[in-house]
Amino acid sequence: MIIKRDLGPILQKYLKKYAIILLTGPRQSGKTTLVQSLFPDFLYTNLESLDVRLMAQEDPRGFLAQGKQMVIDEVQKVPELLSYLQTLIDANKHLKFILTGSQNLLLLSKIKQSLAGRVALFRLFPFDLNELEQAGWRKKKLLEQMLWGFYPPIYSQKLKPYKWYLDYIATYLERDVRELVNIRNMRDFSRFLKLTAGRTGQILNLSSLAVEVGVSVNTIKQWLSILEASYIIFFLRPYYRNFNKRIIKSPKLYFYDTGIVTALLGIKNVAELTNHPLKGSIFETFIIAEIKKWFTHHDRNISLYFWQEQNRREIDLLYEDGGKIHAYEIKSTHTFSPKLFSNIEYFESLSRKKIVGQVIFAGDKELKFKHYAFVPWNRIFN
Repeated sequence: MIIKRDLGPILQKYLKKYAIILLTGPRQSGKTTLVQSLFPDFLYTNLESLDVRLMAQEDPRGFLAQGKQMVIDEVQKVPELLSYLQTLIDANKHLKFILTGSQNLLLLSKIKQSLAGRVALFRLFPFDLNELEQAGWRKKKLLEQMLWGFYPPIYSQKLKPYKWYLDYIATYLERDVRELVNIRNMRDFSRFLKLTAGRTGQILNLSSLAVEVGVSVNTIKQWLSILEASYIIFFLRPYYRNFNKRIIKSPKLYFYDTGIVTALLGIKNVAELTNHPLKGSIFETFIIAEIKKWFTHHDRNISLYFWQEQNRREIDLLYEDGGKIHAYEIKSTHTFSPKLFSNIEYFESLSRKKIVGQVIFAGDKELKFKHYAFVPWNRIFN
């Protein structure tokens, strides 16, 4: 069963304008399935296969001459191909290439060197809620959805989420991490992963994390950059405006998928998640990652922020769009209360602008409060 992805029509549109499309994203997010379904007439090649990779390395010109329309999967395996693509595209404007890759750090540095101005860049993450809804796969219960996460194989192959995520994490450790950096003690890195999961939705404190893992701050910085480049985590930067208040300047850390978080934390079922002290932070991660995915899958270049004063007043998520400031508070409650909007009202008074304010909560009934909205977790973009 091929699931329609929101990014699909956008890729088709841009391929008419560009010779090359680069689609990045985490492993198992559905990149290969998407490009094969959108471009069935393209010659498909996968550089994960040793014989294909050897051909690309030993005879790059011959490899690229196989067809006028090609998909090259996991292109970061042979990054030197990008330099040959540049001269090939410049010489023949009718060629079309779809490139995919799962390591942002390596790919983008090569793209900037070789293919600037010739390639359209996109990212595909695991399913978002709307895509699951369209497929009939969205879970009715919030906590169940948080445990299942959004990775396509779990749904298409009807796999057990906890087991799949444990295998995914182990595979990630063995493959991507070893390719990106030489880590002497993988047990330290594994402990680092689990401790990082316990900090999702929190202000990043490098020193504290370094002490707990038992490595240097510089090592923690390097390892976080690996997780970010592999699309495991992302950061929200603080929103800076001069409101004559002292505000937090460190970023907040989030995971792209709560299934990975719960697996790293050893949370196996709904009962364990219900009583877990990090349930609120995991819910916040769930919502912010969902919003980030939705904007990415709709090719919306929106920068997301948080805002927090040193007196602990905060807004979980902020972004500017259409000349308006959108402010979200994320609460794992099922019950409405006007107090839930107090931080949004406070922020609005400081900014002296009318805010598009929403409290996203764990229930299922949408309500209005003043000019704000009380929005269920499964209707963020409905």
